Amino acid sequence: MIDTPRVAGTSRRSLLTALTATAAAVPLASLTATPARAAQAGAPAAAPAVAPPTAPVTGLGGPRSAVTVARLGADWFGPVTLGALTTGVLPGTPARTEVTSGGKRVALLTHGARTVVLPGPERTFTEDKRLFADDFQRTLPDPALPEADRVYWGTAPGGGGWTTLGGSATDFSVTPGAGVISLTTDYASRHASIRDGEITDVDVRAVAGFDKVPTGQACSYALSFGYQDSHNNYRARLSFTTTGAVELRVEKEVADAVTQLAPAVSLATGVPAGTNWTIRVRREGTRIQVKAWRTATAEPAAWTTETDDATFTKGRVGLRALANDGCTNLPVKLTVSRFEVTDATWEAPPTVTHSDWVRVLDQPFDGTWTPAVEAQIRAWAGSTAPDVLAYAAMFLPGAPAVNAGAGTAAGKQVLGQAGYGYLDPQGNRYEGADFHEYMNLGWTFPDGTYTGPSSKQVGNLDCSGYTRMVFGYHHKVPLAAGSDTSGTRLPRKSRDMVDHAPGVRVDRTAGGTPPAAAQLQPGDLVLFNADSGDDSTTVTVDHVGIYLGKDTNGRRRFLSSRKTGNGPTMSDLAGSSTLDGTGTYATKLHTVHRI
Repeated sequence: MIDTPRVAGTSRRSLLTALTATAAAVPLASLTATPARAAQAGAPAAAPAVAPPTAPVTGLGGPRSAVTVARLGADWFGPVTLGALTTGVLPGTPARTEVTSGGKRVALLTHGARTVVLPGPERTFTEDKRLFADDFQRTLPDPALPEADRVYWGTAPGGGGWTTLGGSATDFSVTPGAGVISLTTDYASRHASIRDGEITDVDVRAVAGFDKVPTGQACSYALSFGYQDSHNNYRARLSFTTTGAVELRVEKEVADAVTQLAPAVSLATGVPAGTNWTIRVRREGTRIQVKAWRTATAEPAAWTTETDDATFTKGRVGLRALANDGCTNLPVKLTVSRFEVTDATWEAPPTVTHSDWVRVLDQPFDGTWTPAVEAQIRAWAGSTAPDVLAYAAMFLPGAPAVNAGAGTAAGKQVLGQAGYGYLDPQGNRYEGADFHEYMNLGWTFPDGTYTGPSSKQVGNLDCSGYTRMVFGYHHKVPLAAGSDTSGTRLPRKSRDMVDHAPGVRVDRTAGGTPPAAAQLQPGDLVLFNADSGDDSTTVTVDHVGIYLGKDTNGRRRFLSSRKTGNGPTMSDLAGSSTLDGTGTYATKLHTVHRI
């Protein structure tokens, strides 16, 4: 909601003119109903969201996720009036009734389903790089796994998987609170990088220290950015000398040729073994700023080094450790206690723009056009009250917390950025976070089953829990406590939703080929045989999402809560969230279902 302060001598007309000229990105919580249109939908009146019709501002300091709508105009303050309505059944399966007024579509209803698609103001949905911190709270490699299946640094919570390179695989390990790189041979770099090569601007830091003061020759650890591969990257490197001195160097490596981007800076002398140092890098455009300090002291206000370079416009972030040729007290261990991305952007954040709004009827449409159905369609016409897609977006990265004001969940958080689940000993996320656990609330289901809250899952939603939160809690689709074959309640798990979710099937795989889903529309459930390994081999479907629409590249993109993304996402972090191409979800789409 926009709060406009009253200024002496300022007219309402001039305030509206100023608002109309505003071109700020809209926070997710600001996607609310406008005064005239909200009243039609039965929602409380709220000031209109103000934003340009283009994608929101990106770059450091930009929103992690946003929904933007067209600029404020006079039409926002007048009710939408429909003339006579005409209905007709469209060809195809499932059957759909198109409602038109003056030759233009005003609604599309599916026989047997509750979701209705209506045209409205054009919106742009986007999501930028999720911020994260890895404190290495896991134990890796997992000794229970065969050597070929072991991972050595695992996954950074919300940041994606780590790739380790150089030396022996066993030079990398994680114990709770520490990512360890063992330098067992001299002059052989070890690299650990986050598998996300689309990062452009970034603010990133690492905390690490060596267990020994080197002898013979120096050791160093570096924060890598713009990382293409081990031969091409930027790095801010701390050199630890045999006398205990620490020097900062900012370098780029191109085809193995290293160039100093700024003069080396001496930071300290006589530094004992085991002292943690923090390196921070901020890269925005061609500007590179670096500082480093003893972690036990306050962060310096000023940057130690500032320079400009445009060689690598994007790339991974990560770490590098090296023992110089001639280091004589190997092995030397670098212990990394924290790696944190506090701000970042992708080169091309996923963006979906369309004018479809998804509403939910109180009962499935049975194909009969009645005065009650007509009254509901007229009430929804032009409404910008939050719909299914707006609620779904309110769990993306950066979405603000919203608490319920009344009802069973009064005072509980019911909207806001969600995680996926808490971590197991190997750093993987447990499933099991249902909608009521996100709210830290026990819940009694229609069959009388009571499920209590879970202190470990507060603020989390797994894939089916996210779907149930959007459709069940916020749009009142009946929910089952667990599996349910009635077709009237939304089951707890995706493997049961695939056959027993209320509504109608739109398409299903035949012989392992992904369905064409020619009638796919925003708000549809997309269910996958993703082979995640979380269920038994007899289970076909193990993931569910909500279809959003086509992105700027024409790819069909969906929202879902994923382990590696640590919560609801429409992005391609650790796997593409599209139904097109060769990614897991494109090739493993199993069923499309309409609630």
